[in-house]
Amino acid sequence: MNLIFEIGKEGRGLSLLPKCDVPQTDLPEKFKRTTKLHLPQLSENEISRHYTKLAGRTHGVNDGFYPLGSCTMKYNPKVNEFAASLKGFTRLHPLQEEKYAQGALEVIQMTENSLAEILGMDSFTLQPAAGAHGEFTGLLLIKSYHTDRGDTKRTKIIVPDSAHGTNPASAAMCGYEVISIPSAEDGCVDLDALRDAVGEDTAGLMLTNPNTVGLFDKNILEITKIVHEAGGLCYYDGANLNAVMGQARPGDMGFDCVHVNLHKTFSTPHGGGGPGSGPVGCKAFLADFLPGARVTGTPEEGLKLVGAPKSMGLVKEFYGNFLVVVKALAYILTLGKEGIPEASANAVLNANYMRVKLSKKYEMAYDTTCMHEFVMDLAELKHRTGVSALDVAKGLLDYGIHPPTMYFPLIVHEALMVEPCETEPREVMDEAIEALLELYDTAEKDPEYLHGAPHKAVIGRPDELGAARNPVVRYTFED
Repeated sequence: MNLIFEIGKEGRGLSLLPKCDVPQTDLPEKFKRTTKLHLPQLSENEISRHYTKLAGRTHGVNDGFYPLGSCTMKYNPKVNEFAASLKGFTRLHPLQEEKYAQGALEVIQMTENSLAEILGMDSFTLQPAAGAHGEFTGLLLIKSYHTDRGDTKRTKIIVPDSAHGTNPASAAMCGYEVISIPSAEDGCVDLDALRDAVGEDTAGLMLTNPNTVGLFDKNILEITKIVHEAGGLCYYDGANLNAVMGQARPGDMGFDCVHVNLHKTFSTPHGGGGPGSGPVGCKAFLADFLPGARVTGTPEEGLKLVGAPKSMGLVKEFYGNFLVVVKALAYILTLGKEGIPEASANAVLNANYMRVKLSKKYEMAYDTTCMHEFVMDLAELKHRTGVSALDVAKGLLDYGIHPPTMYFPLIVHEALMVEPCETEPREVMDEAIEALLELYDTAEKDPEYLHGAPHKAVIGRPDELGAARNPVVRYTFED
């Protein structure tokens, strides 16, 4: 398929933009370009066809099953989009006077209060623009707390070896030394390793619960107790909150601050369909350090924006990705206190349904009841047939199914991590199960076929090594 720069001809165009209705001013020479501006020149027909072809080459939740482990690719209800498209929200300027933005301020306040209740926190900020941005903000809260107390010797953040890769990266960005601790045989935190790791230099612990292999750590209260007794704080990575929302609260587990991915748990567009949102919540003793202005007061008296006394400053301009917040609030209010725990229960039910069905042939990394996701270990299959997790994932493309997460977590070397989410019906999961079982049989009978998969997709097996070593990331014009 040609790039948009490779189609069209000079002189072609269309009339999408209205005529300029304000006086035009010529720019001073020093601000003008000295090189040609390369813009494609196409008719409206050509543009329409180009982007329709592109749309046909994508795969999202609206197209079919998307069991991307650790990412919670659930369906986004259209009512969320309707709420976020209301003109009172879309035409609101972030510098609008408070008295003319009371509805938006009420949305922010309602969302913060709802998240605080769901996660067991006292205060929230909606500023962070994504999950990793939320991690960074939460760690800055921890750092601000220790610095304010003059406890500057705490320079280390403890992170389990099964953590998301953004955890150690966020800690390093905050200037912390990252201490990795191994997982125990059951896939959870090794308590002895944790006790050995904590000390007077421990600033905090970053932990996901349920963890990356889809297990709820039965020792969670002991884990947070160990860190607290050492003087550190506990940070909850909310990437897997979809498994426990309405069932268990991080604040009750002993966590001091959290981030939650609105674009995962609360059904707002994920990834390229974003933008995302990673609100951060905290216990009362950390609230004074939260970034940006906070909404105070009541709708009856009038809502106002007030900065925290010891705020770390802004982590994003204005108030975060506001329209994403609108979508998340629409979801929360639609489900309510009955629907939210039902959604998490169904997510766990779906994951265990698939796990049990697939365990007839596939080896599970941890063969026990899981939470929202499970990890298959294809090491034995690869040793016996030469078919890797990558081969099976590519084979799924021929069934019109997006592959699960590959080779993550790193503690399972031939991992396929599956998260079906609560929005998938049994029939769709049965189709995916049947496809995976057929791929297992193909691996044993005709491994070479899977080495060349996919065979029916628009693009076949790419040279991934070559692409990684010699990436082409920009188009080169001839003139």
